[in-house]
Amino acid sequence: MSTAQSATREEIRIEKLANGMVVAVQAMPWLRTAAFTLCLRAGVNAESDSNAGLASLTCEMVERGAGKYSSRDLVAIQDNLGMDRSSGVATSSISFGSAMPAESLEKALEIYADIVRRPHLPSDQFEDARMMALQELRGIEDEPTQRVMLRLRELEYGDRLGRSQHGTKESLAALSPVDVREFYAKHYHSGGSILAVAGNVNPDEVVRWANKHFGDWKSGAAVPPADPAGKSTYESIESPSSQTHIGFAFDAVPFGHCDYFKMRAAIGILSDGMSSRLFDRVREQRGLCYTVSAGTQSLENAGAVFGYAGTTPERAQQTLEVTLGEFARLTEDLTSSELDRWKVRIQSNLIMEQESSSSRASSIVSDYFQLGRVLSTTELESIIESLTLSEIAEYWSSHLPDHYRIVTLGPNRLDASLFVS
Repeated sequence: MSTAQSATREEIRIEKLANGMVVAVQAMPWLRTAAFTLCLRAGVNAESDSNAGLASLTCEMVERGAGKYSSRDLVAIQDNLGMDRSSGVATSSISFGSAMPAESLEKALEIYADIVRRPHLPSDQFEDARMMALQELRGIEDEPTQRVMLRLRELEYGDRLGRSQHGTKESLAALSPVDVREFYAKHYHSGGSILAVAGNVNPDEVVRWANKHFGDWKSGAAVPPADPAGKSTYESIESPSSQTHIGFAFDAVPFGHCDYFKMRAAIGILSDGMSSRLFDRVREQRGLCYTVSAGTQSLENAGAVFGYAGTTPERAQQTLEVTLGEFARLTEDLTSSELDRWKVRIQSNLIMEQESSSSRASSIVSDYFQLGRVLSTTELESIIESLTLSEIAEYWSSHLPDHYRIVTLGPNRLDASLFVS
């Protein structure tokens, strides 16, 4: 493929509507599908200190009937259009997404304009929605890995930035239909919103449809993100379990930082795939645990690395020490083959993304949300390919992980004094 053909293949049309909504479109004519992700600034960060869980509850309620459609009608018409849909609440945003046959896209956008602009918010379904939220909480209580990682997130970012989207039993019990309506009225608007579309589409048509269905939507100000307020500490959750669950985290640079991909490559060498160091040296060679992994996370104003290991109580202390020891020793024996394997995995993921309209739409939103622009696949490949071992080693040596946040769940408390300040 020529450079000109590649540029055309990856061209992304970006328009900002008069009300502040950003519309980003990438045509992928080799596909039969289209997908969109609609991102609004109505996430957990918009909740008050006392109404944890309200963003998720509102997300559930807006999908229970909208415009001329009842809750049941809304489900039926989306099924008839072949829409594979999803929604989710994050720290600073809420996202609605769907993939479908390309010919269904305009109708799908019309439906979601109803959902976010004209929801019924039926009071008679509020208790059902709250019950679903409480059931999700109970599910987390029965899932030790989630308990550990949710608490770890709070320790990493602080009570505000790290709060769970699920809320608590007490906060959910105190919420009312009035709270949902007030949250919706205040935070569901076009200000700071992003609509990303990818697939077998005509960008000019998509922009026209976006103007038609969202162009006269009210605007508003986005709530600024809370500041990170985490601290290095160790917490042990006592549980009479035959397993010990270990979660750990430390500060890192966020996506958009000039050193982000150096950091990402280092974590990739440690934990991307079955040939990575953590999997090979902790699980396979030593047999210390049944699973171990680490990954990066990026918020608007903070970044972190989160890791997890599941093991037996007898091997938990050694698992903790050996796993975090691999982070400290990363630069001692870095090899070009490790970096090459990571690059191949990333490039493979990029190729797969070009065969998925929904993955591309999601990536476009993520890029624009974090960077204010969209990285093309070619640009990203160039960044990855240019990384060298010396750059990664230099970055890691000057940013050695410290001040860990560590949470364990199991029958015994571990000694984490070497890793927390």
